[in-house]
Amino acid sequence: MRSISKRQEDGRAAEALARAHLERSGLRLLAQNWLCRGGELDLVMLHGDTVVFVEVRYRRHAGWGGALESVDARKRGRLILAAQVFLQQESRWAKYPCRFDVVALSPGRTATTPQLDWLQNAFDT
Repeated sequence: MRSISKRQEDGRAAEALARAHLERSGLRLLAQNWLCRGGELDLVMLHGDTVVFVEVRYRRHAGWGGALESVDARKRGRLILAAQVFLQQESRWAKYPCRFDVVALSPGRTATTPQLDWLQNAFDT
């Protein structure tokens, strides 16, 4: 049995926090950690009639840049490709409008409360 790394553990915790926040905001989970050959979609959610592809980023330290800044052009391209494959394989969602959001988590004022920033339509900026 493989053990998970601290980084993987932090990533899973960040995804759980992001999912809970989005669900409290009215989004409904369609898929989590959806994998295809081109990449992974952290969360796929439904917000009204819009399919939302959510990239969750966690940065323990800002020394390498913040969590939002870590979604560069290469990462955006991989997410777009994965979303296209998702819509091909899950064709019932293909007729719905889509958007890409980023949920960025970073250490907050206390160790137990991270700072959460939700950027909707993140690729339109």
